[in-house]
This record gives sequence, structure tokens and C-alpha cells, in this order.
Amino acid sequence: MSVRAEHDRGVLARLLGRDPVLHAYQLGDLDDFFWPYTSWFRLDDQVVLLYHGGDLPTLLAFGAPADRAALSVLLGQVAPVLPARLYAHLSPGLGDALAGSFRLTPGGRHHRMALTDAGRLGAVAPAGVVLGVADLPQVRELYARAYPGNWFDERMVRTGQYLGIRDGGALVAVAGVHVFSPAYGVAALGNVTTDPRWRGRGLGASVVAALCVRLLQSVEHVTLNVKADNVVAVRLYERVGFSRVADYDEWTLTASGAAAG
Repeated sequence: MSVRAEHDRGVLARLLGRDPVLHAYQLGDLDDFFWPYTSWFRLDDQVVLLYHGGDLPTLLAFGAPADRAALSVLLGQVAPVLPARLYAHLSPGLGDALAGSFRLTPGGRHHRMALTDAGRLGAVAPAGVVLGVADLPQVRELYARAYPGNWFDERMVRTGQYLGIRDGGALVAVAGVHVFSPAYGVAALGNVTTDPRWRGRGLGASVVAALCVRLLQSVEHVTLNVKADNVVAVRLYERVGFSRVADYDEWTLTASGAAAG
């Protein structure tokens, strides 16, 4: 069987929904909000996504160990039609399937974590107010100071799933989402940060806990991605009830023979 483009959201939801935590980002991208920026490729029951809504397209291919041989075949067949430069988020070992067509620059091992013990949210005093479009200047300023280089899709503030903690009028901690899809029952935390001058006071845990409580009113699965070597962040998430459920690797891909830069 050869790879083909898949345009049926119902089929994709069925295939990805077999493991909604592993595929939370892809499921979220089935929403109208992201769907126009997606291209999907399918080989039998394996699916990969090319998301082209950012500065560089991003390829997502995740699978349990038993699925990775089939995913490698799929990636090898898709490689000739991929852009000359892109990011990739791949389950461990899948980069080998693209190594013949691309130069792979590693971006590090990451954990996929999921909220598996919501009871632990009660051990943290939740805090935070809902942020909106009017708060964007302060949000941008906080990210520039505390989380430079983060990927922030400002449209996500409109979901009502961005919370912030203030000191007086100043925004000192924030937590938001990369994915929020009540239709598919998934959310993914993102853009969590605290002003460096306020770190060590538990604000990060408090705003994350408040956001999780809010998200669980609308979705079943709350997930996130975190760099494996970010020990402080991993411990914060474990404290409020998250656990590691899978790993993946981030890469920058440049087509073999393409000019560097």
C-alpha cells in the first residue's frame, strides 16, 4: 500500500483517537481553527501531519514502539514532497527514515506529559485571572523578558484559556495553551513562565493548577511537552499531577543539497 493524502477529518479522528494523549496536538489541529494549515499523510492506519501555520512548517509523527516500523515507511515515502526546510517532532528512532533526504539538526529529547492524577491539583493553591486580547502587550513583554524565543500563537488567547498572576498591575506569571479542543476532548499547555524576579515562590505551579482546573471543565485529556533536561519544569508538572507518558525528539530538517542558512 502506498502513502496518500487524507482529507477526511472523521477518519483522522478515529485513527488518532486510539491514543488521544500521544496525538493530542494532531487531534487539536482537526479543529476549524487550525485545519486550514494542515496536510495529512496516511499509510494504512498510520498518520503524519505537516502543519504549516508557523514560520517554518512542522512535521509531527508519533507512534508507539510497535507502530514505528510502519511510520518509518510512511516518512520515507513522504520525504520527497516535504519542504526543503522544516521542523520535525518525531518519536524516537523515526529520524533515521528521513536521514537519506535531509540533514537533521537535533533540538533535543522532549517528554510528553499528561495530567494523570488530577487529585494533586488540590495540593496547590490555584491562582490566576483570565487574560484576553487587551492583555497581549503585557503578555508579549513578559515573554520577551522571561521566555525569549518561545512559540506563541497570539490567536490562542481568544480561547479564554490563558491565565495570569499579577502583582499590582504587572503580569508576573502566565500559563496558556497550544491546543484547546473540546470537540476532540484534548488540550495541551504551553507558554508557561514566571518573571525571573518572582521565581521560587510557587507561582508557576499555582497558575498551572488553576488552568488545569479550568480546562477539565471542557476536555478529558490535558497534556504538555517539556524538554527532558528542564528538570525544574518537569518537577513542577509532576507536583500538580502530570506524569511522563512518551518521549519524542525535535529536529530541524534541511534537504540534502539545499543551501545552509
